[in-house]
Formats: sequence, structure tokens, C-alpha cells
Amino acid sequence: MHILYNIGVFLLGIVMKSAALFHPKAKEWIIGRKNFFKELPSLKNKEVVWFHCASLGEFDQGLPLMEKIKLKKPNVFLLVTFYSPSGMNHYHKRNHSADYVCYLPLDTSSNANKFIQHFRPSQAYFIKYEFWSNYIFTAKKNGAMLFNISGFFREDHRFFKWYGSFFRKTLKQFDWFFVQNEKSSHLLQSIGLKNVSITGDNRYDRVIENKKKCPENQIISKFKNNQRLIIIGSSWPEDESIILPWILKNDVKVLIAPHNVDQKHIEQLKKNLPNAVQYSKALLADIQNTHVMILDTIGHLASAYKYGTIAYVGGGFSGSLHNILEPAVFGLPVLFGPKFDRFPEAQAFIDNGFGFSVSTMKEFIFTLDKIDKTYSEISEKEISFIQENTGASDKIILKINSISN
Repeated sequence: MHILYNIGVFLLGIVMKSAALFHPKAKEWIIGRKNFFKELPSLKNKEVVWFHCASLGEFDQGLPLMEKIKLKKPNVFLLVTFYSPSGMNHYHKRNHSADYVCYLPLDTSSNANKFIQHFRPSQAYFIKYEFWSNYIFTAKKNGAMLFNISGFFREDHRFFKWYGSFFRKTLKQFDWFFVQNEKSSHLLQSIGLKNVSITGDNRYDRVIENKKKCPENQIISKFKNNQRLIIIGSSWPEDESIILPWILKNDVKVLIAPHNVDQKHIEQLKKNLPNAVQYSKALLADIQNTHVMILDTIGHLASAYKYGTIAYVGGGFSGSLHNILEPAVFGLPVLFGPKFDRFPEAQAFIDNGFGFSVSTMKEFIFTLDKIDKTYSEISEKEISFIQENTGASDKIILKINSISN
């Protein structure tokens, strides 16, 4: 089976090289890994702790733990690797403690050996559910302790299929799994893995910390003007198609922050919302009497939620839902699209009455009216829920210390 896995990885490399000819993200994926082993940092006998993240969301889940490790061991060399360009392109917008950030080379046996021989990590953390077998086997063989952080497993994952013996062997290399929910724990135990703790999602710790440090934004505060403010965060065209017609028909304050802030998309939004003002040009406009603002900058959305009343978070029409914890920490009831199966926090929000999945403008309008009827109750319950789910990083550190000594 290992041979078949290596063939699959080889084919993945060919597919990505072919896709790079016409797909910008695939091109970034290839270029980002070019000459990788010629540009590695000198470590000078430092202890290396390695975090691997598929993308930016997983990076956010790892950040609280990275910070605690750095506080305990300031001299440790913190290595972070990404699989996707979206992680590499945006990680620098976060406050982080990483010493070196790079793409993870394709998971061939040769790359894994070169990578591990150079960095020799004492600990390796794989965030959520991306597991690269050659790196995992090689790291374990070279003495690294392996941990899964904010793990999230589903029945349709290959580890739990009849053909998944090789992938189950990969998981058996791990010293401990720190998972988000009981179902993930049950699935791991069903294949004989008892080294599991339910610690939740580290991002709860992250958003609480961000809330404490949240800066004031005079532009958004002035735009809100003490009125009800709907924030549309990280929206995609599919999200905008059900919301923009409603915006045009309603005299309500709306801040819309598109996921893509390239000029083409901003111009399209301005065409669809002719009276909207751009955030970057707000100082030149009468924003107190303007009802729609387009947040056309990067890095302001998380703090903008501080001024919101209700949030709609994008990505739920493609199965790539963006961070719904960021508005929730401020008590904003959260709406999102219908495809959220990969995000356990979304189902938890729905179950607890402050998350709402919508598919049409009609459902969007109905849900807004529903929220307005019991807004204070929903908001208070949401803030309490976020607070109750913090502490994952402390639990993880305690457990790692106990099994490392």
C-alpha cells in the first residue's frame, strides 16, 4: 500500500505541474516549492518544533499553542509549513511567533528524508486533519513526538474505510490526538487509538485573545453612527447574489468585506451597489449618511465585527466556510451558507441557537426577522458559549508535559 501511496503522490505532482499552466493557485503551489532545499535556514543546534497547517484556518488553530510553547521555551525554533498558497499568502497578517514559514514540499520519501534530516524536529504538530504519511513516518523514525491538534474526523475519511489500513498505520505513529468533539474521539477509538483527548478548537482561545486586543476603528465607528450594522464578512459572489438585492431594497447600515479585494471584484461590487463608499476612500465621503461601505482592505475585518449587530460569513456555498468565531466572540448572531459539514463549530452554533444556515434571499430575510425578536438573548448565550469553550491550549500543554516527562 505504501507503494501505491507514493505513486499517488507522484501523480499529484504531475497534476499540479500541468494545472500550473492555466490555474494561478496551482502555479503558486509549484513556484513556492521551487529550489526549496537550497534556501533552508541555518539552525545552529536549535531545538525545532514543527507545525504543519493545510491553510490559514489551521494556522489560526495552531497559533495559541505556538505562543504558549514560545513563552515556555523562548529559544525554540518554531517552524511552520503550509500546503496551500492561501496560507502562505496571508499568514503574515496574523501576530505570530514563527521563526521560519514555508511550503511543505511534495510528500515523497526523498523530500521527507531531506526535510527531517535538516530540521530534526523534537515535536511535530499536524493541525486538524491533513496527514502526509512519508513526513509522519520519517519524523517518527527520527525521534520526533507527533501530535494532532484540533483534530476533526468524519466517517467518510479514508482512515475508517475497508481500504484504509495504510492510513490507519499513519495515524498510529502519533503520540496523542487532541480532537474537537466526541464523534472524532469515538471514530479514533473504533480503530484502536486510545491516546485521545477531547480538548475542542484552539481558535476559541485565539478569538478571545484578539477581542482583548481589538483596536478601535474610528472610520467604521463613524460609519455605524450608533445604528444597527449588518456585516457581510469574507463574501464570495455566491453569497453576494442572495444578499445584494436585499441591501438595495433596505435602508440599513451594511459593511461588506469581500473575500477577494482585487480591483475587478471591488469595481463589480460598486457597480451593483452604486451608492456604496469604499473604506479606503471613506475620509473623502459623508460616511455618517452613507448606508453601505465596502471594506476593500486586508486585516480590518476581525476588528470590524466589534461594531456589528449581525454577521453573515461567506464561503458556505462552496464548502469553505470562513471563520464564524470572529463575529461570535462579540455576540453577533451568525448567518452562513448551506455547506458547512467540514466545520463542527457551525453545527454547534446552529444547535445552540445563534448560528443560522441560509440558502436564499427569502431565508436570509426570514432569519434576520427571527433574530431581531430575541436578539439580546441570542447574543448573551453566544458570548457565554465562546467563553465556555476556551482553554484548549492549556489542556494540550498540560497533557504534552505529562507524556513528555
